[in-house]
Amino acid sequence: MTDAQHTQRTLFLQRIYLKDVSFESPRAPGIFQIEDWQPSVNVQIGNATHKLADDVYEITLTVTVTANLSMDGKDETAFLTEVSQAGIFTVAGFEAAELGHILGSVCPTQLFPFVRETVADLVSKGGFPPLLLQPINFDALYIQHLQQREAAGAATH
Repeated sequence: MTDAQHTQRTLFLQRIYLKDVSFESPRAPGIFQIEDWQPSVNVQIGNATHKLADDVYEITLTVTVTANLSMDGKDETAFLTEVSQAGIFTVAGFEAAELGHILGSVCPTQLFPFVRETVADLVSKGGFPPLLLQPINFDALYIQHLQQREAAGAATH
């Protein structure tokens, strides 16, 4: 056996922390006078990887939620919240493709429940009905990212 075959695979979550958070309700208190609460909700998701040391990575999952309502014939923002939840992960002993999948899918999956809880708490404390983010398939998002990157690479050649 080679040394590479003896390398132990490690995925260890060292720490989870709230990196950045914001909540805005630009139309309060007037927004609370609307009786027909049927907002259009837009959820945007992003993640970033930052290598801290050999085999140690910071993964940041950012979720932005915007709720819009029709007020006086205009589309108005009821609330906007953005949460950046981060984690420090030790990831060692994986091939490059496996490492990419772990950093782009497995780690964000671990962070998502914390983002979901923070968003729900912020929206509720903002005076709005509870908002529960639906589960996200980070595997599918990672595959989509790879396909887009591949298509962009093919377009430049």
